[in-house]
Amino acid sequence: MNTKNKLLNSPISRRNVVKSGAAGGLFAAVGGLSLPFNAKAIDNTQNSTSAEEKAVWSSCTVNCGSRCLLRLHVRDDEVYWVESDTTGKDEYGNHQVRACLRGRSIRRRMNHPDRLKYPMKRVGKRGEGKFVRISWEEALDTVGNSLRDILQNYGNEAVHVLYGTGVDGGNITNSNVPYRLMNSCGGFLSRYGSYSTAQIRAGMNYLYGSQEANSPDDIANTKLVVMFGNNPAETRMSGGGVTYYVEQARERSNARMIVIDPRYNDTASGREDEWLPIRPGTDGALAAALAYVIITEDMVDQEFVDKYCIGYDEKTLPASAPQNGHYKAYILGQGADGIAKTPQWAAKITGIPADKIIKLAREIGQAKPAYIVQGWGPQRHSNGEQTVRAIAMLAIITGNVGISGGNSGCREGTYDSGVEWFPMLDNPVKTQISVFTWTDAIERGTEMTAIHDGIKGKDKLDVPIKFLWCYASNTLINQHSDIARTHEILQDDSKCEMIVGIDHFMTASAKYCDILLPDLMPTEQEDLIPSESAGNMSYMILGQPATSAKFERKPIYEILSEIAKRLGPDVEQKFTEGRSQHEWVKYLCEKSRERYPDMPTYEEMKTVGIFKHKCPDEHVIGFKAFRDNPQANPLKTPSGKIEIYSESLAEIAKTWQLAPDDVIDPLPIYTEGFESHTDSLNKKYPLQMTGFHYKARTHSSYGNIDILKQACRQEIWINPIDAKARGINQGDMVKVFNDRGEVHIPAKVTPRIMPGVTAMGQGAWLDADMFGKKVDQGGCINVLTTQRPSPLAKGNPQHTNLVEIAKL
Repeated sequence: MNTKNKLLNSPISRRNVVKSGAAGGLFAAVGGLSLPFNAKAIDNTQNSTSAEEKAVWSSCTVNCGSRCLLRLHVRDDEVYWVESDTTGKDEYGNHQVRACLRGRSIRRRMNHPDRLKYPMKRVGKRGEGKFVRISWEEALDTVGNSLRDILQNYGNEAVHVLYGTGVDGGNITNSNVPYRLMNSCGGFLSRYGSYSTAQIRAGMNYLYGSQEANSPDDIANTKLVVMFGNNPAETRMSGGGVTYYVEQARERSNARMIVIDPRYNDTASGREDEWLPIRPGTDGALAAALAYVIITEDMVDQEFVDKYCIGYDEKTLPASAPQNGHYKAYILGQGADGIAKTPQWAAKITGIPADKIIKLAREIGQAKPAYIVQGWGPQRHSNGEQTVRAIAMLAIITGNVGISGGNSGCREGTYDSGVEWFPMLDNPVKTQISVFTWTDAIERGTEMTAIHDGIKGKDKLDVPIKFLWCYASNTLINQHSDIARTHEILQDDSKCEMIVGIDHFMTASAKYCDILLPDLMPTEQEDLIPSESAGNMSYMILGQPATSAKFERKPIYEILSEIAKRLGPDVEQKFTEGRSQHEWVKYLCEKSRERYPDMPTYEEMKTVGIFKHKCPDEHVIGFKAFRDNPQANPLKTPSGKIEIYSESLAEIAKTWQLAPDDVIDPLPIYTEGFESHTDSLNKKYPLQMTGFHYKARTHSSYGNIDILKQACRQEIWINPIDAKARGINQGDMVKVFNDRGEVHIPAKVTPRIMPGVTAMGQGAWLDADMFGKKVDQGGCINVLTTQRPSPLAKGNPQHTNLVEIAKL
């Protein structure tokens, strides 16, 4: 290692903690007990002949979708230097899975002085962060007894595992592992959807029956790339993700790339051929106007829509549909609303000039093939389910589905790693709530119904949530919407009686837990880690513990095994199957090798670290089998075809209880949704605010790492026109506010955001006195977002917000 790299990777300092004789004591916790310590600076630029050194393979397993390879260099039982993938030739199609700046800073998370160290129980109000240290025996007994009481008094439906992705990538080190424990003792109230993808999953399931898409490397075979709110340069960012593939594939195809986004994002950033800024939530109107031009200028692939689709025009419209209830009639103004979806109509809604809409429509209609792709930003709106289907229609009517160089309109696809998963067992409780409505399930659980709240498995909930598992999840407060409302709901511990937190840090959410248990990080334990998003190359990583367990931290598998033991020998046996974590990892490796005989053995994987394998078809082509033979390979829709008109959605629209501005429609129509740019609330709060995934964090993970916070400041983006009208200059402290809350944050005045729109990186840690004025100083967007769910998926609309900004 040269001197420059030594200096860049050396720790600032290390604390040698001296244990005191005190066993407890009341304190306001930020990371563990405030024990005495001797701070001793460590100069890692000096080689030590006595220090034991080693290097181990591991992975960054936060929820960006990449799971990048890490090479952790260890001295004196502490990681002091982080490399990434050094294997292979690093060539297109077999590239090195290199970590981004987040993964490369993993040692700052592992060595962070504020990490949780001991089991603790709450002694103040939820959210105050007042805890007292307890023994593991007391902590495990408390959790086991509380869980047993809840199950006896209320039943298994009263227990919920909160959505979390803080360790979302490992196999055993995974936020869903409490599923297995609960399924070992009768089940739990589960959830459907996710905070990231609820609306797109629901919308595409009614359109296609599933989500399939072409891998980004197939851009090498296209003529045109159209990205709706898709920003892999920040959301994926790493070599394990899609940014590398997008750049390399475009270099080979020389395809034009058009980026449609309210914000000039980093995926554009000089790489795009054109940026079309669009008002948030209006992508569906743009898609309709593009379809109008494609239809009226005879660029529709009529053979494709006749053979593969239901409801494009009268020929394939179901008998149950009204006259002129097909998509073509809606676009041409012959449907129920009587409005032709012309470029001029859409220009007033989207803010994109009509001539640009016409030009883009002709490009899409004439490019053969075209890669039309949407990120998960457009669907994270109050009308998200309608938007995703509207965008996908552009791929459908031009016949780009199921062919190389085309795409389905979904987010880019990937080749499945084929790993053997740690089984979660079957859940005997079939009731499900939307992932986003757990606060309602605490507050008014027995009032929640199927037709009003999207309850699945039964007509209504019988009991509210009384017990919450919160494992590696900052969703309890930080990542959930309308923080003030959530705070008030959680304050009454007669509602949700027990919240068990298992985490690495005293996050904003951890302060609301009743029992708080210190977890080992995935880099400190063994696991088999699969890739999630790596184009046509997939991989598995055998992670090894870089350091020993320090203080009183324990791995999640051991924690849950001990709780299972307290619930009885049958539960323990079902949960562990008699295996330790090490034995499970070896078992999962061998089962994975049955699928891939060329995969190295467990012992070999400890040395090589990673097993890479390519898609046998070179590129992943979404819905290719259906395109090749629709009779032999029908879709998972009721008709087996692409359902442009959905009879299932028509029935839901008739029977569900919806608010006036909540729209579910059998066709992929444009609907404004609540808190749109034309909402009456716009007079009071005239700026549309969206969130975006930020380079400094993966959601809230890495949100407390000093160098990342300094490199990527948390700011509110505002256009110079809007800033000037408010007397705001670059760097000014401003307040961003609406009826739900107030955030104080520096302003980033930039033409990279369109006028009338503002944006804030999501995931910043809440910094507010929730028992006082509740004004956030940390830039946490969810102080301002709404808990009102989207109509169909009952999902997270965190990009739909109206706010005002004023200089402080």
